[in-house]
Amino acid sequence: MAITVNIYYRGTNGNARKFAEEMVSSGVVRDIRAEDGNLRYEYFFPMEDEETVLLIDSWQDQHSIDIHHASPMMAKITQLREKYDLHMEVERFLSDETGIPATDKAFIKS
Repeated sequence: MAITVNIYYRGTNGNARKFAEEMVSSGVVRDIRAEDGNLRYEYFFPMEDEETVLLIDSWQDQHSIDIHHASPMMAKITQLREKYDLHMEVERFLSDETGIPATDKAFIKS
């Protein structure tokens, strides 16, 4: 069962965006995406909140997350998070193996 974690990074003076940019430019994002079990690692910027960055981080299972959390990548992430003085809000979701119900598909344009 896939696990998706939404992490809202919040800061001031554009620091959340600077954090995401440095995560990409330093190669940390590339390295995380290459880890076994990583399904998605993408940053998004809310239109109405310039001081927040949303990370959508998906993993194959809890074991994959545990390995990631024990990796050297976490020290790099923590160092950058502290550098930019960011605070976090975290949401966690488990995949719905049944898929999208037909009643919902009527509202989806492919």
